[in-house]
This record gives sequence, C-alpha cells and structure tokens, in this order.
Amino acid sequence: MITLLAAPSNLGLRPPEPGSVPGAAKAPEALREAGLFTRFAALGATDSGVVLAGRYVDDDETRPADRVRNESAMIDHSRRLAARIGAALERGEAPLVIGGDCAILLGAGIATARRDGIGLVHIDGHTDFRHPGNSDECASVAGEALAAAVGKHRPAIADIDGLGPYFRAERTAHIGHRADDEEQEEVRGILGRVTPAADVLSLGAARVGAESAAVAGHAYWLQVDVDVLDPAVMPAVDSPDPGGLGAADLIALLRELAPHAVGASITVFDPDLDPDGRYARLLVDVLTEGFAELGSAHRA
Repeated sequence: MITLLAAPSNLGLRPPEPGSVPGAAKAPEALREAGLFTRFAALGATDSGVVLAGRYVDDDETRPADRVRNESAMIDHSRRLAARIGAALERGEAPLVIGGDCAILLGAGIATARRDGIGLVHIDGHTDFRHPGNSDECASVAGEALAAAVGKHRPAIADIDGLGPYFRAERTAHIGHRADDEEQEEVRGILGRVTPAADVLSLGAARVGAESAAVAGHAYWLQVDVDVLDPAVMPAVDSPDPGGLGAADLIALLRELAPHAVGASITVFDPDLDPDGRYARLLVDVLTEGFAELGSAHRA
C-alpha cells in the first residue's frame, strides 16, 4: 500500500533574494489542492500526515563557514522524517514523500540506512554533488544532497547519528542532469551509473530505468526532483535548465522504476512560480500515472 507523507521543508535552498523565503515548502498543500491526495486515495493510498520543518532563516551574514544553511533545523527535521518513513516501512507500506526541497533525501537516507541493502535511484536535472572537496561555496544542501547521501559531505549532514553513508555509491544511479553540469565527471567516477537527460531521450526512458534499477539492486529509494523536466514543461522550480525530459518521458521512467522502489520522494516544485496552479495539475497527472505501482514488487 502507498502512503503519502508531506514534508514541507525549504531548509536546503538558498533564498530567492536576500531576506526572502523559498516557496518549495508550499508544494505539498498546493499539490493537495490540485488533487494529488484524492487521486492517490482512489488508488487505495493512505495519508500519513505531515512532518513540519523548523523556521527558515536567511543566515548568510552570521553563519560560520563550516555550516550549511539552517543546519540544526535540517538535522532535526531529517531525524523526524526518518522516523516517520521508517514506521511506514515497518508497516509494509511504500511511503511517497511530498517535499519540499532536495534536502529531504537526508531523512530518507537515515531511514533506509537502518535497513540493510537499499540502493538509490536519483532523478534530478542536476547532479547535486557540490561538496567541500570540490567547492568553497557549500551552503545549500538542496544542491549537495546526493553528495551527502553517499558520504561526500561534512559529517554533520553526511553521517547523522553515525549512519553515513546512507547509500553505497556503487548502488546509486543518477539520471537527468544537463550537458553543462559542473560535477558530472566526478559523479561518473563515483556512482554505479550516471545518465544525462540527453541519453534518456535518445535511449528511451524504459531502457534507462531498467538499467538504473539493475545498479540500485532489488530494493531502492527513488528520489525525483521535478526540475528533471524541461522548463518548457515545468518552469515552476528554482533552477530551470533547458534540455530536460518531457512529461511522457518522466512518466515512462517512473513506471519502470516505481515497482521495485521501497519508497520515493518528490522535490523542488515551487507554487510561488505557479500562480494559476496549472503546473501543479500537470505534476499531479505525472505523479499519479508514474507512481501508481510504487512498491508493488515488494508487496507481491
């Protein structure tokens, strides 16, 4: 059974402008209003409620150089989210976590690290692999979450409660970055499989999904950042880049990957950039079609 869990956190994002707050925390309720929870309820899914995050603080002027934005609040939220994900997994449910920004991958990582043998398939328009070893600008975990998930960030976020790395690099597959991604060559040398968006379009989503699943193993967490979609399709994200997937491509990819996923997370949709709700409604269609069989192989 699928269970939906809202994680309205924006703690890992940079402020859109000084003193302002990113809008991604509004995504779960915007998607609820657009019909996401109702559509999944019709498929038999349950609603596991919400894990609220602490207050977002634009602390650029006061934050020590060795800390990321909202670090303490993010760690606290990750632990609480992990506990809720873990409880769903113990009940034999497949949690679909509706974020929020990409830093919620930390909570999923903590939860799955407590269970043996879970890989990761990471679908994102960026590699999210900035870390202290390749950048002096580490501050926003939304752009650093994959690096943290495989143990390449500072221990404060990459080894919470001594559980890092949350996913083994060789059992991690990344899909969807653009040709100009700065960290792509490093990622190719570390992860089990790396597939740019252009290859998804040329090889076919089903093939890329099947080959990525083979790397991640018999059970994996599925993280989907909606900026993998081309901005002509989904402009309501904080970092839209051309060259992404179409809606049908993402649906096909998710249909291939969802059955063997133990759970999934959706991130970085920003309702502030979708004033009439049209992109929320599109996303509801994509997610309902793509995730209808989430976790079904494990239930079988």
